Parts: sequence; C-alpha cells; structure tokens
Amino acid sequence: MTCRLFPLLALFAAGCLGSANSRAPRQPTTEPDLDYPVGSFSLTERSGKTVTEKDLRGKVWIASFIFTRCSGPCPIVSSTMGRLQSELKDELTSGKLKLVTFTVDPARDDLATLKAYANARNADPDNWLFLTGDEKILHTLLSEQFKQHVGRNPEGKVGDEYSHSTRLILVDRDGVLRGMYDGIPNKQFPDGQERYEAGLTRLKERVRELIK
Repeated sequence: MTCRLFPLLALFAAGCLGSANSRAPRQPTTEPDLDYPVGSFSLTERSGKTVTEKDLRGKVWIASFIFTRCSGPCPIVSSTMGRLQSELKDELTSGKLKLVTFTVDPARDDLATLKAYANARNADPDNWLFLTGDEKILHTLLSEQFKQHVGRNPEGKVGDEYSHSTRLILVDRDGVLRGMYDGIPNKQFPDGQERYEAGLTRLKERVRELIK
C-alpha cells in the first residue's frame, strides 16, 4: 500500500481548521484518493473492554473525535454519528460496519462519563464504540495516524479546553483510511449545509461500496 503524500498533506492542513474553537473558514469537504493505513492502537471502550485495531479488522468503520464537556461542535459531531447510526442501521446490524468515537480529553472522560454520554445519545453498545486511554497516546493517534489536528487550548475556558478536527474518517476492512467527511455543517460557506449533506450522502455510498 502506498500513501499519496500530496493529498494527505493538503487534507491534514484542512483538518487543522476543523477544530473546536477555530474562527477561520474550513476547507470544503473533499474525498481524498488515499491508501493510508491507520496502524496499531490499544484503547479502552466505555464498557471497560480493551479494543485494538485488530478488533476492527474485517469491518468498515467511521471514526469521530469529541470530548464530553465540549461546548463547541462536539455535540453536533455526535448528532451526526447518531444520524449515521440510524441511516446505516442495516449495515451496522449486519456486523460489517462500526462507529468509533475517540475522546480527546481522557482525564475527564472516564468510563462512567463516556457511558453516560453514549447512553444519552442512544449509542448501540455493540456497534458504536467510545474509546479512551492515555492522552498522549490518543493525541498521537489522531495527529500521526489519522492525520487530524488536536491540541490543548492553553487558556481554554470550561468546555473549550481542546481544539480538534470535526471530520469523520472512513476506514476500510483492512484498516486503511479511505475518506474524510465534514461532521458538522460549515456555516462559513453559503452552501455549507448542502456540502455537509452531500458529504454524508457520499459517505454512506462509500460505506456500502466498501462492505460489499
């Protein structure tokens, strides 16, 4: 497998603007022509179970990044994932697809907090995973393996302690990153809602293509 470097770098730069406290316009959603392995990880699910990349091998999955006390875009990202849980119900119940949410604030997002957050969103515990672990490991995973921006806001107020990507990442059955899609409508563009909806439509199409 080869990583197509230039699209990857361009998307990484764009992803940095999709953060929890960004004031600059983010770039419009594009579907990258990538063949980039996510690589290995070992984290803890809200149930207390250890989840590694091997547990997701053989399944298509969609990743998102949030922290539970976020007062910015995280609730919208989680609502988008909830929408996908409903609109991709058949694919999820077939066992061929998983939703995976990573916290960027593991010190506060312990298992009980993640479980309460997931329950409030009716997240199916079998098909929508919420993962936590060591902050350094999580942030390295996001920045180096998913190529998404994440970082602490030094003077962040409560609910704005972290800046991070709001993109949804599509990963294939071999653990290879296949696409990045906006997890929230981009109101900086006049047609931001239309771009968001078109991106979600394409994401669902790609999921169905990849699970065949």
